[in-house]
Amino acid sequence: MLKVLACGVLAFPGLFFFLRKALSSTFRQWSDADVVFVSEKLVSSLHAILATGAGVIIVTSCNNVMTDRHWLATDFVWFGIPYMSYDIYAMYLSHFYTYQVKGYKEYREHSLHTLKAFLRRDFLLVLHHAVLLTIFLPITLFFRRDLGDFFIGCLFIAEFSTPFVSLGKILIQLGLQEVWLYKANGLMVLLSFFACRIALFPYMYWVYGRHAGLPFHSVPFHLPPCCNLGNLCILAPQLYWFTLLCRKARRTYLRQGKPRHPPPVTGSSKGD
Repeated sequence: MLKVLACGVLAFPGLFFFLRKALSSTFRQWSDADVVFVSEKLVSSLHAILATGAGVIIVTSCNNVMTDRHWLATDFVWFGIPYMSYDIYAMYLSHFYTYQVKGYKEYREHSLHTLKAFLRRDFLLVLHHAVLLTIFLPITLFFRRDLGDFFIGCLFIAEFSTPFVSLGKILIQLGLQEVWLYKANGLMVLLSFFACRIALFPYMYWVYGRHAGLPFHSVPFHLPPCCNLGNLCILAPQLYWFTLLCRKARRTYLRQGKPRHPPPVTGSSKGD
């Protein structure tokens, strides 16, 4: 397991460092904020693709959803631990350089003030990462008694929406909201986020109900309270973020639906 953990320690920060160097030398017109932001989102997308692939392999390999095992259910968790820690740091760097480029004097150098501002702005995301690191990962690795690899795989598949979310944010960062790719990607964000981060949870309850011979509505009452509480803690921020995505999509739709009037004519016309 230490080798897998070490691979994660090298892979994610190393790729982030490489992308920063490559993008800054290739796109010299980009600001530091653009380079750091795009690098962070590309690494996030790669992690999400790997997690989704691992999840699909695990889910399709487990016939018995409670007792069947697959080595990826444990090894990929070890591999992903460094990513969670790295991503908090990368998000902070992105926050710092974004406000530095905007001209905020407080962001001339790193300080406790810039760190506090980052934590206030991205509190929910940081909390989400911290809870995964301190609560859910130990449960997955040490306290589930080698049961439920199928459901671990399902949670990996929840990352399927991340590359679409990241692509949308990259296009916004680069001022490309008007291209067709941004609009098509926006639809994929909503569909993938709803399917893999919200509908996934009723699906897992339904699958467990089939395994245990229980009707869907009675499944929560046959599970330990900690299982229901854990699922609720994961689902709640997803519902909040999905609401924000829907509001953003609605604003974009309404803005594009407004007729574009020509600017008013000023001065004398030719016939005067």
